Order: sequence, then structure tokens, then C-alpha cells
Amino acid sequence: MIVLKSKKELEIMREAGKITAGALCAVQEQIQPGVTTAYLNRVAEEYIMRYNAIPAFKGYNGFPASICASVNAQVVHGFPNDIPLKEGDIISIDIGAFYKGYCGDAARTFPVGNISDEAAALIKTTKESFFEGLKYARLGYRLSDISHAIQSYVEARGFSVVKSFVGHGIGQNMHEDPQVPNYGLPGMGPRLRPGMTLAIEPMVNLGTDEVEILADGWTVLTRDRRLSAHYENTVAITDGDPLILTSEG
Repeated sequence: MIVLKSKKELEIMREAGKITAGALCAVQEQIQPGVTTAYLNRVAEEYIMRYNAIPAFKGYNGFPASICASVNAQVVHGFPNDIPLKEGDIISIDIGAFYKGYCGDAARTFPVGNISDEAAALIKTTKESFFEGLKYARLGYRLSDISHAIQSYVEARGFSVVKSFVGHGIGQNMHEDPQVPNYGLPGMGPRLRPGMTLAIEPMVNLGTDEVEILADGWTVLTRDRRLSAHYENTVAITDGDPLILTSEG
């Protein structure tokens, strides 16, 4: 069941989103060669708790950390660890925060120092594909119109979208109905209505779209071990333009 949010609920979700976005910015400021993802996890957790919010990921189905830190060929759900980041790496940081009972969820992929042209193009395309999908996050469209726009944009640039993992509804629970794939035919799924809140999150690979999960049960890697990037925001459907709840402003 898709839960439509009231104006008051959306105001709270906007606050949760600001905290989530702020935590991402705090982490971004610390990313450089030699830094560990365990340290970045502490930065994010301290930021979230400073604003009287709760890290959404920590303890979720046993997940051990407050951020997902996915380096290079890791697609999503990477565990923070004590391995230093290296010049030329790319790192996807996914953060969620509960505030007053509502969740914000967002992700970005960042360069570590100077990166290759193909890695930069991958990050750029992943971000841009989110905004292509966002054009259809409004009244008059169906859910899969977002999905189709993302896939079309990504594949036209020679990359692939991950199909094994998708976006989701969000609110009082981090994962709610509906699922939001990053692929598919247009004109399918529920009609978009004001009050719907969606975590739209393209996951884009340099090579194959096929992935595998490590023995830890969480970390997802590209099967060909080529690079992957991730870009996510929590978005509210309104009577007009979609509202990005996890923007910094």
C-alpha cells in the first residue's frame, strides 16, 4: 500500500532530509586519499546525532554501520572499514536519518583525488540520470515513466543500470511501497499523486549490469569488477514541481 503524506508529514520529512544531506556534505569534506571509510562513518553518525536524529541504517536487519560506503566496483551496501582510500578511487556514500519518526535517504558518488575520465563520466551520467527521471516525477505520469527515463539516459551513454536493486517508497519506514526500478517500459505502474514520497536512486555500472553479493550478505559488487556509481534523493510528488527533500537548502 502506498502511503500518501500530509503537508505536516512532508515538513518533518524535509527536516529529516536536510539532516541527511548535511551528513553527506560533512562526509564529502573529509574524503581524500588516506582516509578510511570507518572514519567517514563516524563523521556521519556524529553529524546525524548532533541534530537529534537517528542513523537509519545502523542495526537495520543487522547492518553494522551508519553509512553504506561502497568503493569502486562495490555497487551498494559496502561496510565501512579501516582500509585507506587511494588516489583515483571513487566512493559511493549512502546515508539515512530518522527525525521525529520520519526518514530521509540519499546517496552520492565522490571522487578520491584525481580520477580517470571514464570514472568521472560515470559519476556525471549517474547524477544526470536522476534528474532525467525527476522530470517525470509529477502528476500526469506513471511510476515507470521515471524508470524508463533513467534507463534510456544511461544506456544512450554506453553505461548500464543495475536491475537487481531498486529505489523505494519512504516515510515512517525506510522502505515502503512502491518499488522504484531504474529500468522498464514507460506508462506502467501506479499513477503519481501528491503526497507520494519516493527514494529515487540510479545505480549505474561502467560495464555489465550483473552483480553479485559477497559472503557478508550485504556488499554488492559488479560481476565484472568494473566501476559503479550511485545517486539518490528522497523526493515528494506535489501538485506542481517535485520536491527534493534531501537537498541542502
